[in-house]
Amino acid sequence: MQTLQKTHPKLQELKTLLTEVDDIYSAASLLYWDQATYMPPGGAAARGRQMATLQQIAHTKFSDPTIGQLLSDLLSYEESLPYDSDEASLIRITRRNYDRAVRVPADFMAKMSLHRTASYNAWAIARSENNFAAVQPYLEKTLEICQEYANFFPGYDHIADPLIDGADYGMKATSMRSLFSQLREKLVPIVEAIVSQPVADDTCLRQSFSEAEQLDFSLKLIEQLGFDFNRGRQDKTLHPFMTNFSIGDVRITTRIRENDLNEGLFSTIHEMGHALYEQGINPKYEGTPLAGGTSSGVHESQSRLWENQVGRSRNFWKFFYPQLQEVFPHQLGDVSLETFYRAINKVSRSLIRTDSDEVTYNLHVMIRFDLELELLEGKLAVRDLPEAWNQRYKSDLGVVPKNDSEGVMQDVHWYTGTIGGMFQGYTLGNIMSAQFFAAALKANPEIPTQIEQGNCHTLHNWLKENIYQHGSKYTAAELVERVTGKELSIEPFIQYIQHKFSDFS
Repeated sequence: MQTLQKTHPKLQELKTLLTEVDDIYSAASLLYWDQATYMPPGGAAARGRQMATLQQIAHTKFSDPTIGQLLSDLLSYEESLPYDSDEASLIRITRRNYDRAVRVPADFMAKMSLHRTASYNAWAIARSENNFAAVQPYLEKTLEICQEYANFFPGYDHIADPLIDGADYGMKATSMRSLFSQLREKLVPIVEAIVSQPVADDTCLRQSFSEAEQLDFSLKLIEQLGFDFNRGRQDKTLHPFMTNFSIGDVRITTRIRENDLNEGLFSTIHEMGHALYEQGINPKYEGTPLAGGTSSGVHESQSRLWENQVGRSRNFWKFFYPQLQEVFPHQLGDVSLETFYRAINKVSRSLIRTDSDEVTYNLHVMIRFDLELELLEGKLAVRDLPEAWNQRYKSDLGVVPKNDSEGVMQDVHWYTGTIGGMFQGYTLGNIMSAQFFAAALKANPEIPTQIEQGNCHTLHNWLKENIYQHGSKYTAAELVERVTGKELSIEPFIQYIQHKFSDFS
């Protein structure tokens, strides 16, 4: 965007202000990363205050009338440019974000940030002690805050709409309910058909695997897949996530279990998918609202594409399984590739979302989405959430958690984020991942053969060219149409599931 500085000085002025705001948000993100990885427990109270202070400063600077005036002054300039030019896109996306920001007071954002930190720390302790009662008051306050937040956006059709729209622009509760209904109708018979067959034996994954060796293998693996360690790193945490402080500093976290190879291996590949997206953004967008994923759904599509379409494919492990066997010869030396492949793709009625298979995963998401809406609507009280959770798991998946730690407290989202807008992106991501991957294969039919040879460069480059480099320049709907030539559809995902698991019977 070098031409911006020559053609319109007010756009350069806007970029300068936006970079200052981005720097503050990045500092807050760094504090959160530290909180979730290395911070000693005693730092929790001060960390909450620090993050709240930065949140308030950043929000105040971004919602300042100066930025509003610049956007107004640049309107005619924006209209003179092609819609998809970098300049027009920057002004358009900034205006959309600004219009949302000015509705919410800065002190409210600080209050929300402060509460999130306190809630996260309460959840971490309560989860380890299986004590939902200890975190219940925090969750009740979270619900109040989210309802208050939604009311800054009057005129919504559903109280969850402002929260959903903030994460997945253009989506509403009604559109998500419709999409979930279509997906459920297709998925339930597929689940029934698969689980009626003999269950895959995954005991090969439930042995003793050294944490250090798992971490070492995972680092080498993601480097081969394209993760740039000159611009990123991996650390351990309680609930894996990806964060970034610039296009040149993208960090992922993982969670290792020494008695479950599945956990660390695929959480690492999953978070790497998020990171590849951020590392692939056009460097010219640094410090602006364009320098980030376009929505939670698109972001999740990249993590799920690398985790599932690539990382759980037979072709992928034809190359990488011998390397894994070399690391764990005692545990996997006598385990065939086919046994391992079926184990990592075992379909079952499980309790844990992050451990669930591709077929049942979206059912886990739907449970959370429905409960979120009931909480926001006032139909479900937080004190009754564990019972409602257990009832839904029994009716939808035929299993019941033994305790709240593997039930209502298993996910961090409600305890460090919002109630509403947090889960629909996972299913949108699954749907998009299949649609994007099908488009990549259509453009490059040689990709499966290359993956079998340990070469993911063609796929990675296609994703960079068609998705990553654009950052948040396009909406999710625009990006799907642009990349695949079609509107968002569940059909590629259903076809992918049916094809993959047809040979498991």
